[in-house]
Amino acid sequence: MIRSSAMAALPWLIVFSSIPVLSAAARAADLPFETAAVSEQSVAEVYVADAVIEAVNRATIASETSGRIEEIYVDVDDEVAKGDVLLRFSDKEQRARLAQAEAKQREAEARLREAEVEYERVKKVFARKLVSQAALDKASANLKATRQRVSAARASAKQAREQLNYTVVRAPYAGIVVERHVEVGEMARPGTPLMTGFSLEHLRASASVPQSVMSAVRKIRKASISLRDPLQPGERIAEVAAQKVTVYPYADEKTHDFKVRLQLPQNHAIYYPGMFVKAVFEVGSVQKLLLPAEAVVHRSEVTAVYVVDENERVSFRQVRVGGRLVEGGQLEALAGLTAGERVALDPVHAGVVLKEQRSGGAQRGSAQ
Repeated sequence: MIRSSAMAALPWLIVFSSIPVLSAAARAADLPFETAAVSEQSVAEVYVADAVIEAVNRATIASETSGRIEEIYVDVDDEVAKGDVLLRFSDKEQRARLAQAEAKQREAEARLREAEVEYERVKKVFARKLVSQAALDKASANLKATRQRVSAARASAKQAREQLNYTVVRAPYAGIVVERHVEVGEMARPGTPLMTGFSLEHLRASASVPQSVMSAVRKIRKASISLRDPLQPGERIAEVAAQKVTVYPYADEKTHDFKVRLQLPQNHAIYYPGMFVKAVFEVGSVQKLLLPAEAVVHRSEVTAVYVVDENERVSFRQVRVGGRLVEGGQLEALAGLTAGERVALDPVHAGVVLKEQRSGGAQRGSAQ
């Protein structure tokens, strides 16, 4: 009887004795993913301001000659390279003026050669005392006057040549046409707007900062651009670091804010002039609780992480994180985590382990 009782109790003894063994095995087993500890770190404190993207090179090309527009080769939204022909004027009048100016130049140069020959002749005769000083002075004055007429004729020909060149309007730099001000057949005068365009190669953002942070912005001069407020929760968007931060040395008389310009990297395809963006300025440093961004899981409206405890048990925990990536690809933990807790860096494998641990616990419970 006693033996029967002992034998009956033996399975229970085996079951209860196996529980700590399983726990020890779970602690000893290597998890199929890496973890990282949530920690407090010193990160940059930022100030976010509204900003607008501007083109550094934006210009309205105006007519430099008079005439009728004969051909237009580009329109709004057309991309052009530096030196591309945008439009042409009728050049009949300019060609006629150039021909006339060149003819006058040739005539003046011929008279100059004659005056030079005459001066040399009179000079030699004067050396032999055969003519008076007045004759030599007259030949010299005629030579100088003829040279001046040649200079004037050459200047007129050069101006006429430039006027002819102005009948072909070319792009001053590579860019895109944003506005066309004229049509074929219209008459234009010097100063008449023809085309407006800007270059997408060089862009900048213009923002305003208050007096309270102006000193820090001027001292640190580190900033970036984002399509949305990085301090607000939501989908993370990579920030573009400004290559140069220019702070105006005076405040606006009405708002008392300081204007700041942020130079963007060349040929950045995300931004276009006129876009509304956020300028993120570094203004100091602050201690924040951080975790790796790859540990965060977004499921519909839920933001969570897989937490691993000291017994290697995995749990799925809802958290609240900041929207801005800091150095090293980390996010600020706003709620749900404490310093020292470990989070899984591979949420997919962590989810598999969590299911296995839950199913293993359920099986042990049913066996008991």
